[in-house]
Amino acid sequence: MPLVRRGLGRTPKFLGLLLALLSAAAFGAEKPRIDVTDYVINAELTPRSHHLQAKARIKFTALEDINIAVFELHNALRPTRVLDAEGHELSAERVMQDSTVRVALPSGLTKGQSTELTFEYEGNLQSADESPVEGLKLATINDDTSYLLYAGRWFPLSGYGINRFTADITVIVPTGYTVIGSGRMSVGPAQVEVPAPAPARRRGRRAAPKSSARVEAGKTMYNFVWDWPSFPGTIIAGKFSPGMQTHGGLTIRTFFKQKKKAFASQYADTAAKEFEYFTSLYGRPPSLTLNLVELPDDTVPSAWAPEIAAIASRTIQQKINYRLLANAIAHQWWGASVSPATRNDWWLSDGFARFSEARYVEQAAGEAGYEEVSKDMAVGALAYDTVPLSSIGRLDPFSPEFQSETTDKGGMILHMLRWVIGDAAFDKTMRAFAQEYAGKPATADDFRKVAESAYGASLTPFFSQWLDSTGAPEFKNKYTVYRTAKGFRVVGEISQDLDLFRMPVELRIETDGKPELKRIEVVGTDSPYVVETYGKPRRISIDPNNDVLKNSAELRVRASILRGQSLVQQGDLAGALREFQKALDSNRNSSLAHYRIAEVFFLQHNYQAAANAYREALNGDGEPRWVEVWSHLQLGKIFDATGQRERARNEYQKAIGTNDNTQGAQEEARKYLQAPYNRDKDKG
Repeated sequence: MPLVRRGLGRTPKFLGLLLALLSAAAFGAEKPRIDVTDYVINAELTPRSHHLQAKARIKFTALEDINIAVFELHNALRPTRVLDAEGHELSAERVMQDSTVRVALPSGLTKGQSTELTFEYEGNLQSADESPVEGLKLATINDDTSYLLYAGRWFPLSGYGINRFTADITVIVPTGYTVIGSGRMSVGPAQVEVPAPAPARRRGRRAAPKSSARVEAGKTMYNFVWDWPSFPGTIIAGKFSPGMQTHGGLTIRTFFKQKKKAFASQYADTAAKEFEYFTSLYGRPPSLTLNLVELPDDTVPSAWAPEIAAIASRTIQQKINYRLLANAIAHQWWGASVSPATRNDWWLSDGFARFSEARYVEQAAGEAGYEEVSKDMAVGALAYDTVPLSSIGRLDPFSPEFQSETTDKGGMILHMLRWVIGDAAFDKTMRAFAQEYAGKPATADDFRKVAESAYGASLTPFFSQWLDSTGAPEFKNKYTVYRTAKGFRVVGEISQDLDLFRMPVELRIETDGKPELKRIEVVGTDSPYVVETYGKPRRISIDPNNDVLKNSAELRVRASILRGQSLVQQGDLAGALREFQKALDSNRNSSLAHYRIAEVFFLQHNYQAAANAYREALNGDGEPRWVEVWSHLQLGKIFDATGQRERARNEYQKAIGTNDNTQGAQEEARKYLQAPYNRDKDKG
């Protein structure tokens, strides 16, 4: 279920934001009226012609009285027949607007009644033109790599991300291709169905003809059986260089291409460390097998399914992107095991995985690394904070608003809960929740009850504030310092603009001696406090460790930039420039805002304006650090594109001189030192 997005990255071609920045007009807006329980799928992939031919037997139960069953299916796939449980052909209507197939049930189904349907369908999967998410490839069949992601609707599904199911999936590919899926795997010679001649039509419905099977030369059959309700609908096939490692009871299989094979061992080692760390926090996941798979760069940055963590080829480098990998692996607990009961509960998957990523960063890089991730989450949480998380399901799950809220605000809720209840109670909460709801859907209310049990007190105000409301406080502090017989007394008041806000906030008082820390309960718009200190107070800061999601000038700048990046991905360059200008209005010295403006001009081939903006980025506040190396790199490309080779070489040398290899900057600079950038041949 590929729903992974990242923090503020370098340029659009390295999209950590890819999923968050592309919206789908109609992603199953209707409330599911059926509960799919099991699939038996037989599919044949023909890479040379990009063709998929498949048959899917679907068992489901009616959630209310129905006479039509609705399934989502990729628009490039055409149902050729739909059969009922007795093999009678049914009428099916294809609705392209919302990527659905509506099957008429002549006898209807009453609530609680179960049946099965068989879909026979085929089509060519190559581009993103008919993808269920506009402009984003989620299913494709190619000579090099084929990927059929669950979100690509390559088989008829209902209740995306909510409806758990078991699956028996058989995939036939040309011999020489390796297929990766979820569950027990068996491999053997391909057997294909040979249909019998169609019988003469009788009165009423036509019964399906019986068929036989024969071995197909030059083809191999892979079978995957996943018998524990989850989301095992992702299949990846290609010419990989497989590898395998064992770490204790964990088996890690790597499926990288030949060019990336050298990195397989270190990625497996990192994955093992992350897996073991999450196991120490949450207990064992459903499976102790993990398949690390290299995805092409033309799809999402990462994807996950039971036993699968897939990452884009561009992210597989000498310097491991352990954050992206940790997020994908964390979904083995938050998504594959515990899943949201409704779309309003989606943050229980993506938000929990995002916070798990932050916890691993804390483990690997210390407090400074954790603080950087929490800042990224805060930016995403405030970028589109217009709909409460408790009613987020009304939005499209691939929209920027839905993605930012469920992923980043969801992660921030866990970050803040940890501060409110303390590490011991928080870790107890997370472990208990993971174990109690393993293999089951859960609601936000279920999580609140587990947290209250571990904490020993009501957390209703906390969850009401962050789930049922929007906005974040912007703290202001006024105080007076008095001398006392034992030192000093600070009498002050914290003010903020949310009348219903209630949460503990830390004060840090810098003195001539050791800093004083004080936990203040902030309730309503004005909260008085008194703090005794030994040394004379020099400076007082509110929430110095960013334990609370709060508004600030810095976050407003970064939120505007994030919204601008979203608009760039949607092709609205004018709207993106307006957002970037808002960031500059808040901070004229923002290197990041100038850099993003330069990117837009570069995309438009407005090289003079782009060069000016890259120079402004270099002369700005220098945050983040990677702006320097990439500004020099992009200036080099501009000089190459305008026929000024020596000036271009000078910029590439400056890029190399920074020693910053963010997103492969050093390799790219050396590449263009050897041969000039050509805008017609080189991307970016």
